[in-house]
Amino acid sequence: MIAGFCSLTAAELVSALVRPEAGPVTAVGGAVIDRSPTALKEFAVRHLGTGDKPALELGIVVLLAVFAMALGVLALHHRRTGSTAVLLFGAIGAAAAVGRPEGSAPDALPSVVGAAVGAGVLFALTGRLTTAPPRPPASGSESGSGSGSGSGEAYRAFDRRGFVITAAVATAVSAGAGLLGRRLTSSVQAGATASRHDLVLPVPDSPAPAVPAGAGLNIRGLSPFFTPVKDFYRVDTALVVPRLDAAGWRLRIHGEGVARPLTVGLHDLLRREIIERDITLACVSNEVGGPYIGNARWLGVRLADLLREAGVRPPSAGGPADQLVARSVDGMTIGTPVEAVMDGRDAMLALGMNGEPLPFEHGFPVRMVVPGLYGYVSACKWIEDIELTTFDAYDAYWVRRSWAQQAPVKTESRIDTPRSLASPRPGTVPVAGVAWAQHRGISRVEVRVDGGKWHPARLAAADNRDTWRQWVWEWPATSGRHTLEVRATDGTGATQTGRRAGTVPDGATGWHSVEVDVS
Repeated sequence: MIAGFCSLTAAELVSALVRPEAGPVTAVGGAVIDRSPTALKEFAVRHLGTGDKPALELGIVVLLAVFAMALGVLALHHRRTGSTAVLLFGAIGAAAAVGRPEGSAPDALPSVVGAAVGAGVLFALTGRLTTAPPRPPASGSESGSGSGSGSGEAYRAFDRRGFVITAAVATAVSAGAGLLGRRLTSSVQAGATASRHDLVLPVPDSPAPAVPAGAGLNIRGLSPFFTPVKDFYRVDTALVVPRLDAAGWRLRIHGEGVARPLTVGLHDLLRREIIERDITLACVSNEVGGPYIGNARWLGVRLADLLREAGVRPPSAGGPADQLVARSVDGMTIGTPVEAVMDGRDAMLALGMNGEPLPFEHGFPVRMVVPGLYGYVSACKWIEDIELTTFDAYDAYWVRRSWAQQAPVKTESRIDTPRSLASPRPGTVPVAGVAWAQHRGISRVEVRVDGGKWHPARLAAADNRDTWRQWVWEWPATSGRHTLEVRATDGTGATQTGRRAGTVPDGATGWHSVEVDVS
């Protein structure tokens, strides 16, 4: 265990000098995420939410502790073999780090150095448990007496003082290395934090229209019209949130049909026309009635303008590329239809969220936002590269893991109040929630009780067709157990299907329901 601790702290110190994402726990965790079956990822998102990443890291540390104890036992009997076996784990960590989409050769260093330190410490500590030569028979003993003390068997001698000193020194030095590594990482991240703090968002050239009066219903338990940044959902594969310095950020636009490749920085974007829009984002992993959806006011630059400046034409205008592949600094790839980005909707490179610079967790300094598409095909965070290609030529990260290439948001609705298993009193009970069909809008919401007739709900005022819409139905509740269901109709007249389907491959379907006990 001591050798394992020394190994991890040494690796953390080196990863601070290379990059935090190259640490063995993070690298192996990323490799586990990349290779996990889709069903397992969905299970983690469904049951752990944003806690899936700490749970994975804790699991890796627990497994490392178990392996460390096993190697310790092995080293007691086979000192060189046990110590050398530690290097195998270093090789696994190095391979995981270099094999990441954004990995490079230097990323192997933390695992290699950590393994070498761990092997050395284990070898030194087990050396304090020495096998002494056989004891000679006791003086005057008779041959074949069977005396245990004169058996001539080898014995183990425990160098207690040497072990304690070696262990204490190794632990102290390693703890200092770990603290130094964290201090170095914090100092590097301090520059990114300062760059976000110093970023002054410009006044938009095209501000969002004022939210109409009545868009937010004042009902207890109902989701607010704008989701606070601290409550906005986060679903991604980053074990370590990238913290980029705004001054050094660059975005490259290139690929098929790009007549004039572009490279732009944050200040280049700030000099362009800035738009402000209210847009609801939804995750494809959101089950019926799930929490992975949020509404925010976004500030940014129209992505279509940049693409036109680069000479890109959509397929409808004869352009050769039908897919835009956005790449994140952490290696994530997201494929978006070029036609959707350039069809007039407010697809943007977002710089701000609810009046402040993007939080690091949500993509600072720049991310993509495309209304009407699920996040896995549109909402690239920490974006650094846009390549124009075709869907036939390239499958993005999630497409290689059984998800659909294209995924417009489906018409959905959710009951926020009363909560499932609530116990309201008989009488008038407000049944309220939200409905969404981004880029189509919501025209009607209906509620029914115990499979009976559908009742029209009262809709809150609509902000725009790219945001969710609140609704309420005043239910004359009677005593007993009841099941409430909701369905929505979008702006095209299409009503939400009641057929239950899971999230894979392109989003869940079905009517959200809650059971309550009126008493």
